[in-house]
Amino acid sequence: MPVYPMMNGMPMMGPLMWIFMIVLWGFAIFGVIMVVRLLVFRTDQSQEPPRAETALGILEKRYAKGDISREEFQRMKKDLQG
Repeated sequence: MPVYPMMNGMPMMGPLMWIFMIVLWGFAIFGVIMVVRLLVFRTDQSQEPPRAETALGILEKRYAKGDISREEFQRMKKDLQG
């Protein structure tokens, strides 16, 4: 009984299959790189940039920490606002 090659003598993995596999692996590697970049370099666009502190804000922090008395706070606040 003669042995017939599969697919009439055509190799199972032809040149197009090799090209397809290279392209497929390229997409897979590219996808992994993009996911890693997304997770590592994520920036939250909804967050506002930090604002510069105002003189009144600094004064309020000093009063809250107890660096200045209430009278000093009131006097300095009045100077800043008017």
